[in-house]
Amino acid sequence: MATIKTLTPEQVSIIKARLAKGDFQHRIAADFDLNQGRISEIATGKRFTNVPPAAQEASHV
Repeated sequence: MATIKTLTPEQVSIIKARLAKGDFQHRIAADFDLNQGRISEIATGKRFTNVPPAAQEASHV
């Protein structure tokens, strides 16, 4: 399983864009091999507050 510390700024931007689009946190977590709680921390601003959402969603791979 990946960890929150291994995410790149580009991946965090994609996660934020998907959250803004309304994707479910558990689906985003599965795509990035993370725990849903880590996605929640990004969504609520507890982590990566300095990374803006991506303008367009790109592939997470």
